Amino acid sequence: MKKILAFAGSSSPTSINHQLILNVTNRISDHEIEVLDLHDVIFPMYSTVEEKEGFPKNVKLLYEKILDASALIISVNEYNANVSGFFKNILDWLSRLDRKFLQEKKILLMSTSPGKRGGASALEYCKNQFPRFGGQVVESFSLPLFYENFDSEKGIILNEVFDLGITEVITAFSQQIKE
Repeated sequence: MKKILAFAGSSSPTSINHQLILNVTNRISDHEIEVLDLHDVIFPMYSTVEEKEGFPKNVKLLYEKILDASALIISVNEYNANVSGFFKNILDWLSRLDRKFLQEKKILLMSTSPGKRGGASALEYCKNQFPRFGGQVVESFSLPLFYENFDSEKGIILNEVFDLGITEVITAFSQQIKE
């Protein structure tokens, strides 16, 4: 049994990416999972704060949780064809604390959005960036048209094709982290 850390890269209390995280983590029973909700965690904007005050407590806590996990499930939101400023800021802080903060972490990377592309640009950005920090994206999944394909009250994917797709991705991810 591996320890998995799961979170969405969103500061929204109604994050659709967090809803996707909950759907996926509820399907995994053969690993220990910790789900973080970052919407109420304060991360100051990266700047000269580091020089004056050092690393913020919340950055260190997230870093320790990442180090403690065997694998990660991350769902990134997209703003203007990129990751959100919130998530980019977290990446900036973590990479300053330890350039290889994702070292040897296998990652299931996901994204969803209300649009037809399902956050594809943010997903691609992270696929390119995570290896720079030592991470290995072993599986990925994008859910387009969130409000048409997901029932927020029940927490389920409505579209059978996407539901089957995420099931296959989760199965492959679970197998890959057992190795």
